[in-house]
Amino acid sequence: MTADRRMFFTAIPRPPIYIGFRPSIVAMAVNSTSPGPGGAAVLDKQTERVRKRSPLYKVLLHNDPLNTMEYVVTTLQQVVPQLSEQDAMAVMLEAHNTGVGLVIVCDLEPAEFYCETLKAKGLTSTLEPES
Repeated sequence: MTADRRMFFTAIPRPPIYIGFRPSIVAMAVNSTSPGPGGAAVLDKQTERVRKRSPLYKVLLHNDPLNTMEYVVTTLQQVVPQLSEQDAMAVMLEAHNTGVGLVIVCDLEPAEFYCETLKAKGLTSTLEPES
């Protein structure tokens, strides 16, 4: 390959690669000290972070005739530490009266953990995407 050809291939500009942000033109200001032509134009650039929220999932507790109400309440408190005794009681009563109760809404990984732990302790639990 000749030197001219090598220069041609290396001189091709590549588009920039943006990871996690993309630059955007926010404002254009014209700085001019005199009202006549010849003022300098200044472009102010500001980076804008684009962040997509992860989807949330509902952990549902289903009613079952096998476990006592006290066992369900204590198990909910052990598995989901955010639940107070009153919250666990409300979830248990909702599942008892309607057939299904909402335990918590959270990201996928903790939701899977809570659901599997409730199942391991003998309760019927499922996951559902929040809509």
